Amino acid sequence: MANTNAKPALPKPLEPYADPLPGIETENLSGKLIVVEGPDAVGRSTQVTQLRLWLEQEGHAVLDTGMARSALAGKGIARAKDGNTFGPLTMTLYYVTDFADRLENEIVPALRAGFVVLTDRYIFSIMARAIARGEDAGWIERVCGFGLAPHAVFYLHAKVQDLVSRVVIGRGAFDYWESGMDYHFGDDMYESFVNYQTRLIRALDKMSARYGFVEIDAGQRPDAIFRELQTRIAALQIRKVDGAAAIVRKAAP
Repeated sequence: MANTNAKPALPKPLEPYADPLPGIETENLSGKLIVVEGPDAVGRSTQVTQLRLWLEQEGHAVLDTGMARSALAGKGIARAKDGNTFGPLTMTLYYVTDFADRLENEIVPALRAGFVVLTDRYIFSIMARAIARGEDAGWIERVCGFGLAPHAVFYLHAKVQDLVSRVVIGRGAFDYWESGMDYHFGDDMYESFVNYQTRLIRALDKMSARYGFVEIDAGQRPDAIFRELQTRIAALQIRKVDGAAAIVRKAAP
């Protein structure tokens, strides 16, 4: 996987890309692993939330997970980001730790129980962020090689100016980390955001061909994106697990 110009031979779904995480058994995993990828402010979280509700209504047991949500590293990441104390390498390793913890304690157990695992970003965002900040692509691919191959990676592809519009209209301000201000990719937040997100999209675009992403035009209306995701996920022919409806009812707030 170190040769970033060559397309790797992809493993079967739910097999690791390289060496597995020590102590984690990946046999007998009967669930589905579905990833929604894309740059910042593209609308991933909105789509994942809607997909979870739809799949639960269809009677599937669903785990909704994403970056920086692990019990081990999630709070530490939030505290470090609040103080803007991350260096680029520390940031990368913190997110890898977060992913490893979620993989061991959330994702693999859910897959073994037959759940649909919906994840808002995956190892690809970790790698893209590292590459955008100047880390070696071969190195970060090796570090993240314990990740399991998903059944599908849906890549919400957007132009940078569309992301700018979403931020300005939706939030009214640029985020320090989403703008890559720790690396000062520009003289102000706007310029840095444009330059950093351009690098991030470039890295994801390269991964798209190599890892078999399904690209979806994020310039569409959100409801059109959702319908396309529904159609593509339905084509995966997800099997319902006995008792899944009861699990969903129990988990509902």
